[in-house]
Amino acid sequence: MALRTIITAPDPRLKIKAKPVGTVDDSVRRLMDDMVETMYHAIGIGLAAPQVGVAKRVIVVDVAREGEEPRPMRIADPEILWRSAATTEANEGCLSLPEHYADVTRAAEIRLRYRDHDNEVREIAANGLLATCVQHEIDHLDGILFVDHISSLKRGMILRKLAKAKRTKALEPA
Repeated sequence: MALRTIITAPDPRLKIKAKPVGTVDDSVRRLMDDMVETMYHAIGIGLAAPQVGVAKRVIVVDVAREGEEPRPMRIADPEILWRSAATTEANEGCLSLPEHYADVTRAAEIRLRYRDHDNEVREIAANGLLATCVQHEIDHLDGILFVDHISSLKRGMILRKLAKAKRTKALEPA
């Protein structure tokens, strides 16, 4: 396993629609494992392949609470089969938009079909934090960031701050 670099916004690679993997082979498994390691290292609960510069429909999530045994989910070609009419609002953050958060409304429950680490097709029902996290990460696969769900004024403020931080970092001596 290897740590991968997480892309931060604004970056055009975060707006690309990812391609299906079709079959989970050794290269996809390696990507999944690297993404889990990268997510844990960054102290996140979810990560999508486009965030590490790979335009494939792969996400990893682990919503285990502190003190609980880790439960990473490695998900390829996720497909939301059903969304509840009931919604929930959660304060979301993102490893690609560090230190920025906003309230986002999403379906409270979902039914998900995907391919796992062993290329097995699985279906699960998800609610709570897992449902929110999975929807957030699937958005990344479609080139959507959580800030795309908030007002254009607030989104603009966040993206300008991130762009300024990138420019400042680029000017710092190595």
